[in-house]
Amino acid sequence: QVHLVESGGGLVQAGGSLRLSCSASARAFNSYSLAWFRTAAGKEPEFVAAISWSGPSTPLYADSVKGRFTISRDNAKNAAYLQMNSLKPEDTAVYYCTAEALLTIGVDSSYPAASDFASWGQGTQVTVSS
Repeated sequence: QVHLVESGGGLVQAGGSLRLSCSASARAFNSYSLAWFRTAAGKEPEFVAAISWSGPSTPLYADSVKGRFTISRDNAKNAAYLQMNSLKPEDTAVYYCTAEALLTIGVDSSYPAASDFASWGQGTQVTVSS
C-alpha cells in the first residue's frame, strides 16, 4: 500500500477555486493509478476524477465535475493534484486521494469504484459557501 497525505482543503465561496494536493510515499509511484473521491455528510464515497498509471490516457471525470475540475500528477514529486474551479455548494465534502497499483482506468469510460483502491489518505475538508 501507499501512504497518502492530502492538503489544500478549506472554505471558499461559490464560484471560487481550490487546489488539492496529494503527497505519496511509494516506490514506483508511476505504477499507481490515482483517483479522488469525496464523501458528503451521511453519504457514500462518490467518484470525482481518476488518472491512469500508464501512458497518455485521458483522465476520467464524474459528470458533476467535468469541465470544472482537473486531475494531474507529477511522478517526479510523487504527487497528485485536483484543481477545482467554479466551485458549488454541492461540492462540499471530505476529499480523499486514493491509489492502486496497475489499475486500468477508463477503458470503457466506466467510473472506478471506491473498493478498487486499497490506499486512501486521511481526507481534506472542502466547504463551499453560497
